Amino acid sequence: MTTIQLTPAQHAILAYAIEHTGGKIEWFPDNIKGGARTKVLEGLFNKALITRDSTDWFAAAEGYDALGRARPMPATLHPDPEVESAVSAAEANWAQEKPDAAKRLVKVGVEGEPRTRENSKQAAVIQMLQRPEGATINQICAATGWQAHTVRGTFAGAFKKKLGLTITSEKAEGGERIYRVS
Repeated sequence: MTTIQLTPAQHAILAYAIEHTGGKIEWFPDNIKGGARTKVLEGLFNKALITRDSTDWFAAAEGYDALGRARPMPATLHPDPEVESAVSAAEANWAQEKPDAAKRLVKVGVEGEPRTRENSKQAAVIQMLQRPEGATINQICAATGWQAHTVRGTFAGAFKKKLGLTITSEKAEGGERIYRVS
């Protein structure tokens, strides 16, 4: 049996989450702020003691084990036979219509336009780039909270390579570079 070494901060955060919030990490000691919180969470994640859903961090089963606590019992699911049947039929129909769809990197919508989640930061950036006035790197950084290098990387990777968008830029004399989807 191996013992996982935890820092005092990691132990306190994990123990509080397990004892008080059903495993959800919501509390940090007063002296753990900003970048230190990120480091503590990264450390716990790298040791596979916590996991994340789309927005929140939770203690993983291994986190309970590391503190010698009993793992939570999962809720018993009782699937609805009608729903299961409908899902199976839809999956079979989808597999017949689009056998190679799972292999494609770029998702294409009905009109042939690249498709993205509607309320994502990526969708917001695309909307900014589609405006007649376009958008600057600083405007996109302010809207998304990303750093400039992340914005430029998104242009090259996600937008150009994966979604096939054409990004153009122009720079007025003495002004900032303006980017647009053409």
